[in-house]
Amino acid sequence: MEEVKDEMQMWRVHGMGVSTGIAIGRALSISTRVGEVFRLPIEAEDIEAEVERFHEAVRQAQVELSKTRARASEKVGDELAAIFDAHVLLLNDPGFLGRVVDRIRNKNVNAEWAVSKIAEEIDEQFAHIDDTYLRERSEDVSDVSRHVLRALQGISHHELSEIEDDLIIIADDLTPSDAVRLGRKRVVGFAIESGGRTSHTTIIARSLHLPAVVGLEGLSERITDAARVILDGDEGILIVHPTPEVLLEYRRRKGEIEKKEASLLETRELMTVTRDGVRVHLMANIDLPEEVDEAVRFGAEGVGLYRSEFLYIEKSPVQPTEDEHYRLYRRIVETAAPHPAIIRTYDLGGRKLAREMLDTREENPVLGLRGIRLTLARREVFRPQLRGLFRAALHGDLWIMLPMVSTLEEIRAFRAYSAEVMAELERDGVPFRRDIKLGSMIEVPAAAMIADALATEVDFFSIGTNDLIQYSLAVDRNNEHVAHLYQPLHPAILRMLRFVVASAAQAGIEVSLCGEMAADARFAMVLVGLGLRRLSVSPRLVPKIKTWIRELDSRHLAEVASRCLDLRTAREVDELVDRSLADLTAAVARLA
Repeated sequence: MEEVKDEMQMWRVHGMGVSTGIAIGRALSISTRVGEVFRLPIEAEDIEAEVERFHEAVRQAQVELSKTRARASEKVGDELAAIFDAHVLLLNDPGFLGRVVDRIRNKNVNAEWAVSKIAEEIDEQFAHIDDTYLRERSEDVSDVSRHVLRALQGISHHELSEIEDDLIIIADDLTPSDAVRLGRKRVVGFAIESGGRTSHTTIIARSLHLPAVVGLEGLSERITDAARVILDGDEGILIVHPTPEVLLEYRRRKGEIEKKEASLLETRELMTVTRDGVRVHLMANIDLPEEVDEAVRFGAEGVGLYRSEFLYIEKSPVQPTEDEHYRLYRRIVETAAPHPAIIRTYDLGGRKLAREMLDTREENPVLGLRGIRLTLARREVFRPQLRGLFRAALHGDLWIMLPMVSTLEEIRAFRAYSAEVMAELERDGVPFRRDIKLGSMIEVPAAAMIADALATEVDFFSIGTNDLIQYSLAVDRNNEHVAHLYQPLHPAILRMLRFVVASAAQAGIEVSLCGEMAADARFAMVLVGLGLRRLSVSPRLVPKIKTWIRELDSRHLAEVASRCLDLRTAREVDELVDRSLADLTAAVARLA
């Protein structure tokens, strides 16, 4: 890559920091709205070869479309097959092709990016036409661009492995599967136009320990290819073309952060006990199998949440086999031993939902067929997972947790289904374990309100505050425009938490909290005060939260929580918590 010149003016853009840390690297734009397309610079001497690669892709697309038209003609007749004639004509249109070639030559970009951007521009132009027929023709452009992109991606297409620098992805949006795949390459950070503090992509960024900033609207159109950038996940800032002085300062800060994280590992063997002797168990939330080793390294007492759907997302559209489930869960429970490993059954829904599981599209999939509802509706899809879970439970303390529970009937139906699967394993002569703890996520307001009844049907609760807050406050956690309304310390949330904790205690079952709320030292203070004694956070946050709790007095925290419950607004609660923090020791305040 060509070096970005120092005389380029530095500028900053502010968003929302959702995954902490500092990343320094080169910007790499990626468009996901038209399929995964990277914007990569092309050297001047290679431009004409890139133009020819585009023309070859067009020729391949023409052949493919001609074959498609012929097949359509056989099946539905020439009249309907003529629909594809417009596509073939567009692939011969010098206006469309010429604009793509001009973009490659004038912007020195790869053909994939040129095709996707020209298609977007044409779509935008058509969108403002009053004539419905003409407006719908933009779909023809989109279809044709997809054909060309597929052809391009089969012709020695450009890969991230070509780039030697550390990369910071600049994206309009990023799915969890994109984040997992990119985060395992040369990528060191994510700067995303959309998203929220608790979106699943954000959670993946934290799991991969990559700084991330969201809510950076219009960024991908403004940034220069290969620009040197600094991503500050703590402050929510992206700095483009930093001066040598700014670069030096951030490198110093990055080194200090790494040194501080290393020092926190000294707490690994210490128990999490408050000053007055109250025991708190800190567990780890994991999304990726390799994180279980980190959980042990950072002193977590088991796995409080393994989001098993990420196994599905990584392998999609191929579904994981029973043996793949078994091997993965066995590894997790054996590594977590002697502590428990809580594995959540697939929570496929919303953006994580594979369409092949549904018969129809859903208008609002986040409130649709997902979680336990999907498990019970598509039982054969989930059977390999259950068989793998029951088999892996032989190797450690495996607990099964059900997502999106809202009724008692769902718990009872799952128990009946589990009995069927166990009977099937027995007939097959496959070893498995029967006495597995079954728990319910408390993430739907209805479940929180009937927690006293649910507690008589399950062995444990795990409070998922990410969704519980979202659904209770009617705030889309992925929408940056209403992010300020996502208030973990809202009185309604605190009152629900108090009732859930009290219901679990009354029934004599375990209750933990695995939402992102537990990862914030301020919130953790209130949670312990509410009576929670089992919290689950990202592995690397375990030492920090442990150090924090060890400096606190549970009686003081209970008093703070009680006073919070008497307040009427989230702002009042925030102010009280901040005042309480000021009363703690300087060392603890420094960790907050």
